[in-house]
Amino acid sequence: MYARSTTVTAAPASVDAGIMQVRDEVMPRLLEMDGCIGLSMIVDRESGRCIATSAWQSEESMRATDSELRPVRSRVAELMGGGEPQVEEWEIAVLHRDHKSGPGACVRATWVQIDPAVMDRSIDVYRMASLPRIEDLSGFCSASLLVDRSSGRTVSSITYDSREAMDSTREAAASMRAAIAKDVGAEVLDVGEFELAIAHLRVPELT
Repeated sequence: MYARSTTVTAAPASVDAGIMQVRDEVMPRLLEMDGCIGLSMIVDRESGRCIATSAWQSEESMRATDSELRPVRSRVAELMGGGEPQVEEWEIAVLHRDHKSGPGACVRATWVQIDPAVMDRSIDVYRMASLPRIEDLSGFCSASLLVDRSSGRTVSSITYDSREAMDSTREAAASMRAAIAKDVGAEVLDVGEFELAIAHLRVPELT
């Protein structure tokens, strides 16, 4: 399974308009495309950082749609008052759900740089060591790990039932990040906390 993420830094006042356009116009079009298995969107209303992620059955189906979706991405970015959208393509290495998210769900995303030579080991560490600890966090809904094997960039996203649950896990999550980074020789690039604005992924369990 594969994913394409599109990041836009929006004018905060335009975030809701962007969510509506993605939900009402972009998502129906995406779901009609061969190989598309869903879409999610997370937003930080304070900074305006918005990330829409589409999931695909194969790398081929994902890449076959890129030229068709390029003008769609540009229109969304223009509506939201953002600059050129940042597009990244990933392999979905791990996806685990405890239960479906509901209204008010939030996501903490962590971007990490690792040596591509240790990618498989890093995925195994996430799957076997991190995931059991993540599942024990208060309000845990789901977790995913997206990887770019060529560059060594990865992003882990943990979904929580509520903003309060996410806030309560901040210290424990930071401790886990530090331990994992030390174990696999990784550099934590960024950590962001977001509202889960759209959750319409049909990616099967990948653990």
